[in-house]
Amino acid sequence: MRKKLASWLIWVLVLLGILLAVSIVSLCIGTTAIPLKKILPLLFEGKGGVEHSIVAEIRLPRILLGFAVGGGLSLAGVLLQGMFRNPLVEPYTLGISGGAALGVCLNIVLGLRSGIGGFSMPLSGFLGAVVVILLVYTLSARKGILKIHGLLLTGVMISFVASSLIMLMMAISRSEDLHGIIFWIMGSLEEPKWSLIKLALGVSLLGLVVSYFFSVRLNALSLGEEEAMHLGIDTEATKRYLFIIASMVTGCCVSITGIIGFVGLAVPHFVRMFVGQDHRILLIASFLSGAIFLIVSDTIARTIILPLELPVGVVTGIVGGIIFVYALTKRGVVL
Repeated sequence: MRKKLASWLIWVLVLLGILLAVSIVSLCIGTTAIPLKKILPLLFEGKGGVEHSIVAEIRLPRILLGFAVGGGLSLAGVLLQGMFRNPLVEPYTLGISGGAALGVCLNIVLGLRSGIGGFSMPLSGFLGAVVVILLVYTLSARKGILKIHGLLLTGVMISFVASSLIMLMMAISRSEDLHGIIFWIMGSLEEPKWSLIKLALGVSLLGLVVSYFFSVRLNALSLGEEEAMHLGIDTEATKRYLFIIASMVTGCCVSITGIIGFVGLAVPHFVRMFVGQDHRILLIASFLSGAIFLIVSDTIARTIILPLELPVGVVTGIVGGIIFVYALTKRGVVL
């Protein structure tokens, strides 16, 4: 056991080192290149300088939001894949992202932004995600038993319905509203409000901490529900809590940044190739790896075709798809 703990500690330290390295690189590069030796002084000096504004008000918030959202989506992916024992399940499979996107589309089409203010987009996205979460859970639960296959099928169908309604609104909306809908759907880490960034950080880290109370139960569930019940696990309560944790983390992340795909699907598979199936290490390793992946993707998105910027969802879709295909070709990846 000591050897296993030492191996886990090494993996966590390595991932933390990689996370720190990619964060520093992301702070340095962009339209305006900033030398590494200036980064720390710029972060702690007084406001006023152009370089300080670039580092502290533009790049650092994106890195922190990438850490929160990338880690949160990867964590949700691990929880749902362990709960469903299905390697194709991800946070967006259950229609949560579709509900958030539908809420934002309604906000844009109805012109609520001018009436409610800057927080209206994240708020409407989160409310849309919550409505879908409640709907999926209500339709899938029967007499206190949460039917896994029913939950998955219901989520997929609601996701299709939400996508169709979004396309309908895009077809009948004005050109300026259409641009806003498309921009949000493609995802972005450009969030100027520190309150929302702190909220995303708090929800993601809280989700990571709470999920650790279920790491052993997730290991038992990976053997099958009957085997888990024989081991003394309350499978129904565990499924219910895991669904709530994954859904709330996903809903919060999506409502702030838009739809950023493939993080919750590809990253957990890739991490399993190196750290194994034990959720006691898989949770934290996937969280850190998801944060690394999204920060790197955002850095690529804003620097690859300077001075223009790509939506980060485009980069995660391309890179995440390649990673997922690679992971599926390796033995021991599928749950």
